[in-house]
Amino acid sequence: MDHGQQESGVAGGPVLVDSHAHLDLCGDDPSATVKEAREAGLGRILAVGIDLDSSRRAVDQASRFPEVLACVGIHPNEAAGADDAVLAELEQLARSPRCAAIGETGLDYYRNRAPREVQLAAFIRHLELARATGLPLVVHTREAAADTMRILAENADGITVVLHCFSLSEEVAECARRGYYMSLAGNVTFKNAANLRGAAVDIPPELLLTETDSPFLTPVPYRGQPNRPAHVGLVTACLARERGVALTGLAAQVLTNYDRVFSPARASA
Repeated sequence: MDHGQQESGVAGGPVLVDSHAHLDLCGDDPSATVKEAREAGLGRILAVGIDLDSSRRAVDQASRFPEVLACVGIHPNEAAGADDAVLAELEQLARSPRCAAIGETGLDYYRNRAPREVQLAAFIRHLELARATGLPLVVHTREAAADTMRILAENADGITVVLHCFSLSEEVAECARRGYYMSLAGNVTFKNAANLRGAAVDIPPELLLTETDSPFLTPVPYRGQPNRPAHVGLVTACLARERGVALTGLAAQVLTNYDRVFSPARASA
């Protein structure tokens, strides 16, 4: 797909964007998942790695499907495995022409599956990799807001930062001041997510992204079932309603943002 061409979604509708999906965890062969997404109007999917094997698969998926770009990294829950050899291979994967980002990386103090000092060290190594490759950084943060914002303030100057599954409702203004992109997932549709929906209204349009985090965080009314990239339209529609704008306009803005962040000119090779 030439991202420079004029595009439209289903029946001339908007082109939808899933800026964070784990295609290898969705159950079906990725070709079926991508076909379903295409039929639902998606024109962009970022396939995200959580360890070395899934990062390899993300690059392979990006090479097979024109809608898909890859993001390679080690999830904070797997940070104990982010040794020098793994990071060296990640750098090689990151230099693949269809790799568009580093991550997901960051901090997860909810599950604490790796010691905090190990997570912090791996996070900084990913920041160094993003700087070395010139790629954006996709950040996971859960119950670690203060440390996440501190590490980014100290290390991310000049790096494009995407806060995936955005949850820092109290930090929207500061994130916007720093120029961080904020990506909303299916949990924005949950009944108990009023604070998140309120925060989503305050995100500057030029910093807004949409995602599914498939197969996790399935939006209403499919909550309880495995998530799919095809469900990102529900996230997009929710955000349009909350922000009081047309779905087509919001989708067009998100598409522009995605293409700005994830370097389509480089990735289209």
